[in-house]
Amino acid sequence: MKTDIENKLISKSTKPTSMRILVYDFLSSQKTALSLSEIENNFQYADRITIYRTLKTFEKKGIIHSIQENNTTKYKLCNDECNENTHKDWHLHFYCKICKQTTCKEEIILPKNIKGNFRIDEVRFFAKGICENCLSESLQ
Repeated sequence: MKTDIENKLISKSTKPTSMRILVYDFLSSQKTALSLSEIENNFQYADRITIYRTLKTFEKKGIIHSIQENNTTKYKLCNDECNENTHKDWHLHFYCKICKQTTCKEEIILPKNIKGNFRIDEVRFFAKGICENCLSESLQ
């Protein structure tokens, strides 16, 4: 019997290898976007190149989206609506200057009904500030 992760990968035309299943499982348990180094630190015996290739395959297939943060790329799972052709990543990516975490603020979205003779495949909507956790700690 196939697991939920295997079925998700297959539905995105991605072969469910052991490493892909492990990386997907790890990313699905994360609340914040993570860099390659942060992901790699959780796979002690895995090859960095294999993890990198897994992330690039996931990004190409619409499984994860990348977030450019200063000079670092961070990765977060996409919604099921994303696919190989279009990332429907229309929400705000928020970087906290205190805890240095990047989170997806899916409640803050750009309008999807932009009219024109063009097709938008990807949007990068990014803000920096202080997250709710750090802000509440600073008020105490």
